[in-house]
Amino acid sequence: MASRISPKQKEERILVLAVDIDNDLFRKTGISGPLTGRVQNLNGASQLALADPEDTDSNTMFEAVKLYDELKKDGYGVSIATVTGSEKEGYDADREFARQFELVLDQNKADGCILVTDGASDNRVLPIIQSRIKINSVRYVTMKQAQSLENTYFTLLEKLKEPHYARIVFGIPAVLVLLFAVSYFAGWGWELPMALIGLYLLVKGFGLEDSLLSSFRGFGFSVERMSFAFYLCSVIFVVAGLFIGFGNYNSQAKLSANSLAAVSYGVEGFLLLLPIVLLLYLLGRIIDARSTRYLFRSFKYGSYIGSSIILWVLLYSFVAWIIGQIYFGEFVDYAIIALAIGIAVSYLAGALRRRTIASRRLRGKLVVNELGALIGKVDRVNIKKGMFVINTSFGNPINYSVDRIVELSDKVVIK
Repeated sequence: MASRISPKQKEERILVLAVDIDNDLFRKTGISGPLTGRVQNLNGASQLALADPEDTDSNTMFEAVKLYDELKKDGYGVSIATVTGSEKEGYDADREFARQFELVLDQNKADGCILVTDGASDNRVLPIIQSRIKINSVRYVTMKQAQSLENTYFTLLEKLKEPHYARIVFGIPAVLVLLFAVSYFAGWGWELPMALIGLYLLVKGFGLEDSLLSSFRGFGFSVERMSFAFYLCSVIFVVAGLFIGFGNYNSQAKLSANSLAAVSYGVEGFLLLLPIVLLLYLLGRIIDARSTRYLFRSFKYGSYIGSSIILWVLLYSFVAWIIGQIYFGEFVDYAIIALAIGIAVSYLAGALRRRTIASRRLRGKLVVNELGALIGKVDRVNIKKGMFVINTSFGNPINYSVDRIVELSDKVVIK
């Protein structure tokens, strides 16, 4: 009788791939992906199970190890890896998954892949995997206890304890309720809460939420830092600007029925102090960058200053044109001048940044990503082309733009 599996089929190299797209592995155990080999995966799964016995990602990794053992016993050429994403979800998680998956494929030359996953949240990585390797099979790991309605309820409760889901389910409705309550007692009507809701949806829609959150985390409100005074003053000026803007709006609303003019006067009042707010904030960030020995990071704030100049002049001159303080031709002139100054400041910051890179000896330095995962070592740098080459731990060269460098100290951190 002929064998079910031909020798040619068994010559196919198979990669058993476990996926942890929300990076519970790093968040709960401090272990960074990717994990390659049976020992690393078994150790990672064990530590994750000890840290949180109810986390399904540990079961996914155990299932991947079990499948690896079965295929190896049957005579297949098989390798195993666990690839993680990011707890930020969305694009950040997909980008980190793709980066780690490339490293795994460089280390393990596979002809096909068996994906092991614990649910639909990981399914969005299928196109990323299929663009790089053939998927032979998908193995879903389902907890038996979660198949009943009662245990589904407890599973949902556990999910709601995670910060990402808690902010959506509880945080947003709570903010909306508080906004309307404060507005009602202050006599501001429903317009202000609706404007703030619209602003939030605008930030969410354009994907600016993660950038703003990471920026606020970097404030470093500590009386032991010199930057604390700058941050505190910037907050005070923001509050003062809001009061000025709201006062201008009320005054104009009483004088005229033109709501557009009233809103324009309110925006103009707020914009008066905005340059001071931005300047104080950026000075605080630069001081923090210097105090933490990350002088290189302070150069990127030069680009922010350039962008802030353009944005402020455009907004202020546009509002002044709306309320009739300047002519349209003057608005165009101010816009051109703002663009020229902003581009010049950004170019200067970029030039200083590249000059700093050229003056540092990067060759041989370790390169890690923003999550701390090791990528390799710098092999050579070409400042004229704006590129540098990294040799990975697998001996493969990768080209990166110098603009991806976010920190430069005893090691190189790239985004």
